Amino acid sequence: MFQVVHRVSAALQRFREGMKTLGVLDAIRMPPDAFGPLSCHEPSPLTADVLEQLFEIRLSAVGSNKRRAEECVVAFWRDYLADVEEQEGPFGGILAFATGANDIPPLGFFPLPSVVFLHELPLRQDRHLPTTNTCINCLQLPVLNKFEDFKETMDFALKNTQGFGQE
Repeated sequence: MFQVVHRVSAALQRFREGMKTLGVLDAIRMPPDAFGPLSCHEPSPLTADVLEQLFEIRLSAVGSNKRRAEECVVAFWRDYLADVEEQEGPFGGILAFATGANDIPPLGFFPLPSVVFLHELPLRQDRHLPTTNTCINCLQLPVLNKFEDFKETMDFALKNTQGFGQE
């Protein structure tokens, strides 16, 4: 009781008095719901546009063959996000796959999420799945020629990811 209540009561009383001098304490007490958004973070809903603007796309040099293939995959990425939005799909799952977070944190991401491209495919040609590095918030998309293949690999990767033990 002493450690939890009596030891900190003087500090809390001074904090309360400081809040009273500016009228903040009375403002908080009058309509308590009005200060909720200022004191508690309410995550904004994720949409295709929000995710598209959130990720920085890192393309190869202009005029290179890699750049041309990457621009095609960027179009697939945008179409995939639009498809997920139409189906009311799990945008939180895409964000969690790429960053480890289901929502955008109140202070944003550091480093900012990015998209890079996997030009070198593994030895087995049927296994070119997107990968991610959640330590640096980097989504690595495979360079594919058809949207159907891209969609299939994205869906497979998202559905078969454990997600840091989250349900």
